[in-house]
Amino acid sequence: MGSQDVLKSASALASYNVLLQVMFRLLTFFLNAFTLRFVSKELIGVVNVRLMLLYTTLVFLSREAFRRACLSGEGAERNWRQVINLLWLTLPLGCLWGVLLVCVWWWLLQAPDPEAVPHYVPAVGFFCLAALTELLAEPLWVLAHAHMLVRLKVVAESLAMIAKCLVTVVMVVSAPDWGLYIFSAAQCVYAGFLLLCYVIYFLQFLGSEEAKKKSFPLDHVSQLLPTRMNGQLLINWKLATLTWSFFKQSFLKQILTEDILIKIYISGERYVMTFLNVLNFGDQGVYDIVNNLGSMVARFLFLPIEESFYVFFAKVLERGRDVRQQKQEEVSIAADVLECLLKLVLLIGLIITAFGYSYSHLALDMYGGGLLSSGTGPSLLRCYSFYVLLLAINGVTECFVFAAMSKEEVDRYNLVMLGLSASFLLLSYWLTWLFGGVGFILANCCNMGLRIMHSLIYIHRYFQHSVHTPLSGLRPHPALLIVLTISFVLTAFSERMLCCDSGWLLRLAHVTIGAVCLLGVVIVAFLTETRLVQFIRTQLLPKYSKKHT
Repeated sequence: MGSQDVLKSASALASYNVLLQVMFRLLTFFLNAFTLRFVSKELIGVVNVRLMLLYTTLVFLSREAFRRACLSGEGAERNWRQVINLLWLTLPLGCLWGVLLVCVWWWLLQAPDPEAVPHYVPAVGFFCLAALTELLAEPLWVLAHAHMLVRLKVVAESLAMIAKCLVTVVMVVSAPDWGLYIFSAAQCVYAGFLLLCYVIYFLQFLGSEEAKKKSFPLDHVSQLLPTRMNGQLLINWKLATLTWSFFKQSFLKQILTEDILIKIYISGERYVMTFLNVLNFGDQGVYDIVNNLGSMVARFLFLPIEESFYVFFAKVLERGRDVRQQKQEEVSIAADVLECLLKLVLLIGLIITAFGYSYSHLALDMYGGGLLSSGTGPSLLRCYSFYVLLLAINGVTECFVFAAMSKEEVDRYNLVMLGLSASFLLLSYWLTWLFGGVGFILANCCNMGLRIMHSLIYIHRYFQHSVHTPLSGLRPHPALLIVLTISFVLTAFSERMLCCDSGWLLRLAHVTIGAVCLLGVVIVAFLTETRLVQFIRTQLLPKYSKKHT
């Protein structure tokens, strides 16, 4: 597959993933708004912080390193039977992590009040079981992702999320006193549906005409299971060594931060909340809801872009090789794509930062009433508006860096992550003690800034011996900066004068002013960033492009 074909497939994957994440976020958005009316904020805090932390930690530590290693390099030359054998190691590794984490969650962490949050102990077991069920689909996920079967992921995760939402709504309404059993059942249904969709697809796909047309490397269901091959090693030890390097890095990253732009929603601040008890379960629930609202755009837009274009960079660039020793046509394409991606996420991040400050209070009041709009809720969301900008830049820069680094560079970066991990944990504890929940976001901002700095230095050195300057994507047009500044001032003044205790008519006027300002920003961006507009049309919106060719 040529670099242009890979770019086209990666762009299509990013587009589908964006649509998928939009649907996920909207479903979760309305689901949270609905459940807030039926369950306590303490229950929400335990589920969204304590139990989901167990789930994401187990899944991340068990599979992330395998995903990154198995999606890198070699392509058509890869022995996929060896890759499948390697990927099945995620399940026993998940069992080991599961036993360890369940013991910690049962006996080392403070259990919630059984009167306010019943059934905590069995819920921990059910969430662990759901995570192991999702790991069963890992070899199929990697196969689908590596061969750009983009619609499979969309359909599978959509059906799984819809099933989870339906189970949650039905059980919350019919049996709200079941407590954590409701969310445990919903999570198990999600994992089960996800696995079932992948299994059904590959049962139909393997050996079909479509598979032969795509030159798919496997042709029978039995080849999806771990098998010993005559005259060949059971696994590719070079790939296994790279997996080990990524595993060490993943372990540090899981402790380090909430990396919204890595496949799952890791919550570094949740470790501080869970193990250091700096917030009670009620405050954790409010913080988590505000956190989900604040990171919504990052989750449904930036995450799929990073996920898809990591595959592109990993296939186009040769890992660990100097830029002068690679095909210059492919280096040029990679540099152009990186520049456009940086400009795209920077523009989105600046818009969120400029408008998020003035509309945080209104958004929280409309979503959860006084429970969220009073207290520190608006301050949390305003801080998150700036944090999203840093998340956007970090996601794209690390996406490129992880695809280009050699194994030795990955190992060296592990040491950097170790230092960042220690500083983040100390800083988040100190800032949370001073500022409450806002301290978590401030600590994340500091940590994200250091990671961005490291990635920018790497990218600069990578391209310094070429004519390409992809970091120029971080320099927006001056006219765009002026319009954004004016919009920030106007909407801040509008919020002070019109929002949010003077009735719906003045609220509507405040929203109208913001809409006009946003329209002005979009028009200026369309006129000044013509190269970015062309990239979006031709790569991120392939269907739109086809209509105009």
